[in-house]
Amino acid sequence: MAEGVTTLAPRLEMRGVRKRFGATQALGGVDLSVSAGEVHALLGQNGAGKSTLMKVLSGAERPDAGEMKLDGAPYAPSDPQAARRAGVAMIYQELSLAPHLTVAENILLGVEPARGGPLGLLDRATMRDRAARALAELQHPGIRTSTVVGTLPIAAQQIVEIARAVAVGCRVLVLDEPTSSLARADAEAMFALVSRLRAQGHAIVYITHFIEEAKRLADRFTVLRDGQTVGGGPMATATVPEIVDLMVGRRVEQLYPRGARTRGEALLEVTDLAGAPKPTRASFTLHRGEVLGIAGLVGAGRTELLRALAGLDPVVAGRVKLGTVTGPTTPGARWAQGMALVSEDRKGEGLALGLSVADNLTLSKLPAIVRPRERRPLTERWIKRLGVRCQGPDQPIGELSGGNQQKIAIARLLHHGVDVLLLDEPTRGIDVASKAQIYDLIDGLVTREAPPKAVLMVSSYLPELLGVCDRIAVMCRGRLGPARPASEWTEAALVHEAALGSDSEAA
Repeated sequence: MAEGVTTLAPRLEMRGVRKRFGATQALGGVDLSVSAGEVHALLGQNGAGKSTLMKVLSGAERPDAGEMKLDGAPYAPSDPQAARRAGVAMIYQELSLAPHLTVAENILLGVEPARGGPLGLLDRATMRDRAARALAELQHPGIRTSTVVGTLPIAAQQIVEIARAVAVGCRVLVLDEPTSSLARADAEAMFALVSRLRAQGHAIVYITHFIEEAKRLADRFTVLRDGQTVGGGPMATATVPEIVDLMVGRRVEQLYPRGARTRGEALLEVTDLAGAPKPTRASFTLHRGEVLGIAGLVGAGRTELLRALAGLDPVVAGRVKLGTVTGPTTPGARWAQGMALVSEDRKGEGLALGLSVADNLTLSKLPAIVRPRERRPLTERWIKRLGVRCQGPDQPIGELSGGNQQKIAIARLLHHGVDVLLLDEPTRGIDVASKAQIYDLIDGLVTREAPPKAVLMVSSYLPELLGVCDRIAVMCRGRLGPARPASEWTEAALVHEAALGSDSEAA
């Protein structure tokens, strides 16, 4: 846990902040204080009020009640530009850069220096110099100020956004899920950067779904639930179960439920599978009634393996036996054979966000669409069975939280009747309470279904793999290592094999 400075007067104070949208009370009296030189974790489920609170802080929304202070002075920004001028910078999960502009142009966007006064020409030499100084302050001088931002990797684009905040004199920096799209090495670099910003005296609000990440970085924490502050304090004395209890409002005795699992017959047998360009070699057997996990670094070929199995990517060598079926196939044929994929890209590939809950649940099974009278009660049954929180079958699925969207994506496979579920990062971007519900759903697939399903699951979150899976195999540079019981793995061993690979033959 990091050591921070918390003895000074708060740089940011928010007291009794309230905000209502029509009949919905988004914030019901929130308190938050952050000191200079402190990393303060803001935690809570999706819908707890974190986003609304940050919109109030950034000037995007006006509070109905409450007060805010910045370095002891009243703070009430009229819009985001006013907040930025006051020194409050927001780095959102969805980056707000102009991809066609250069690094320097993005860093100084809106505060560009000019020659001969405000109506003069842009002073590009000064822009490059100020941008370079900001990047050097973040210890990232290797990012060239003349580079077009859209050509940079995500990790470098985040640095550019943070440099923009530093360049205009940021006093409070809000980081919203900064590691959600980063590989492990880039996440480690982000952690180091946050520590440097703390040492420079910045007040940092750190929003994350990863409690272990918050434990590592934050000095203090605040938990929101149902639009209210329900707890917080020094991070050093808080435990993960205590934080989870605050977030969900009840005791969570077991985050990873595990019923009695009985491994049945082999449903999927993969031998020396190779795709284009990955995987290079993958062999494993997946049985009815088990969850087999695939670990590995980003880019190792895990997603490509699942896509090849689902018929979405080409298979150039090897053998896939699904039940009694072998040979190459198409996605539609795989659905008909009883295997389908839940994509890691929920918004881009997994769901049609503009369509309704009912449409998304039934699209893969056309008879349910051509008989609309049957579709509504059918959808309602799945909503009830999976505990989906929504207004009903006709609500656009894009309006649901990430966790409820994911339940519908999985329900579509169950409605179709598949036996083998390929789950790619099934809990990415959802809160801890929704994760617990997804874990229970996965456990139910292999323990409470008759007959039990089989689940092949890719995840970058190692505690999740160790808690949910019966066996785990590690993919390194396109090659899948042997699957071993989860009890034989540790996080350290998974990281080691993901980085260095295994010389053993896959089993």
